[in-house]
Amino acid sequence: MNSDCTLSIDAMGGDNAPRVVIEGLALSVIRHPKLRLMLHGDATILEPLLTQFPGVHKASQIRHAPDSIAMHEKPSQALRRPDRGRSTSMSRAIASVKTGEAQAAVSAGNTGALMAMAKIQLRMIPGIERPAIAALWPTVRSESVVLDVGANVGLDERQLLDFAILGEAYARVILGIDKPTVGLLNIGAEEVKGTEAVKAAAADIRASGIDMNFAGFVEGDDISLGKVDVVVTDGFTGNVAIKTAEGTAKLIGHYLSSAMRRTWMSRLGYLLASGAFKVLRERLDPRSTNGGVFLGLNGIVVKSHGGTDGIGFAAAIDLAVD
Repeated sequence: MNSDCTLSIDAMGGDNAPRVVIEGLALSVIRHPKLRLMLHGDATILEPLLTQFPGVHKASQIRHAPDSIAMHEKPSQALRRPDRGRSTSMSRAIASVKTGEAQAAVSAGNTGALMAMAKIQLRMIPGIERPAIAALWPTVRSESVVLDVGANVGLDERQLLDFAILGEAYARVILGIDKPTVGLLNIGAEEVKGTEAVKAAAADIRASGIDMNFAGFVEGDDISLGKVDVVVTDGFTGNVAIKTAEGTAKLIGHYLSSAMRRTWMSRLGYLLASGAFKVLRERLDPRSTNGGVFLGLNGIVVKSHGGTDGIGFAAAIDLAVD
């Protein structure tokens, strides 16, 4: 990072906040020495915690937010609070982006509440109805953008078309691809398969006249093969797909670890190939690609997995910086 960047952090969001958040930031300030942080949360908790992390303490300023949103809390409940949730660490983290004090907000908190508050405070880009969470998915080629991975349970054909446009633009910026290929996730490549919304979205993309490299339908196994640069789907399907992939990666890691410990010959083989196994372990680690961006907002908001650790939260910070 060649210039100063200020991020607004929901320090109280996530299953194990605020410690995991601060542990992640401790890695981030090493990777990005010019990074500046605005930590929103309970100052009585954050101030003594920061004394254990001098690097974060030096790069941060605490903005006291007395309340936080629970992971199980419904978005409607958060918005029905007397002050509409404005005293929460999540709301104030987003507000700092709205006022221009920070370039992006990062939270590992309640996804639904984060989407609702970001949509209310930052508003949508004209013509876009809903935000989508875009995640980077490791593939055999490199990486692909997958959206939506959790913000919207169901989408119609117009919204799928919107997400195709957003995802294509995002891939150009983040992946540096001049002409990304775009595909709609479906249960088959044939035109007659899929829901009516998916089939109509494909027809609308082709008829729109938009200069897009549309590859048609892709199936679930095409994602990790990197068949296209952008995979478009609804948030229900996308969330199931990405969590299934993460679980499969952990299962492969477990099988591999068990096999390497089985006999003395396998242990010796592991030692001889330890460098290769280290690379494989890093590639299979879901924490390395943690974080998704809400696309369609008038501002940058990054959602981290609520149950991640410091390494995963640091990856979400990397994404926000990018």
